[in-house]
Amino acid sequence: MKYEVNRGTLAIVPNEEDNCLVYEDEERYLIEDTPFHIMEESCKYFGSSYEGRKIGAKSMLGAEYKVPIVVEDSNNLIVFPTTSPTARDCVWISLRRVKKIEKVDYNLTKVIFDNNKELLVDCSFRTMENQLSRASRLDLILRNHKNS
Repeated sequence: MKYEVNRGTLAIVPNEEDNCLVYEDEERYLIEDTPFHIMEESCKYFGSSYEGRKIGAKSMLGAEYKVPIVVEDSNNLIVFPTTSPTARDCVWISLRRVKKIEKVDYNLTKVIFDNNKELLVDCSFRTMENQLSRASRLDLILRNHKNS
C-alpha cells in the first residue's frame, strides 16, 4: 500500500525495519515503507520534492536542521520531525492535528491530537516543544505570505 500524507494524518511512526505505522483519525495502517520515504513521496504527489520543501522551510525559518515540511501548501499541510528526518526513530507529526503535548518522562512526550487520540513519542518535551514552535512559525509565515 502506498501512502500520501493528507489532512487525516496524525502521525507517521517507524515500526520495524522498512515499515511504519500511520495514524489517521479512526485508522492505523501498517505501511511497508520508511517514514522518510513516505515524506519524499508525499511531497512529489503534491507537486514538489522533499529537498525543495526543505530548502524553502530553511530559508523561511533561518533554521538548518529538523525543519518542518510543507507537504501541501494550499492547505498549509505541515508535518514536523521529532529527530533528524532520516533517522530510523524519527516520528513525523502533523501540525494542524496537535491539540497539546504533555511531559511524561525525561525522554517521553505524550501528543494529544484534536480528536483526543494520544501517542507516546520517544522525544523530550523540550525538543517536542521546539519542533511544534518551529512548525507553527512556518505556518504563520505561510499564512502571512498568502495574505499579502
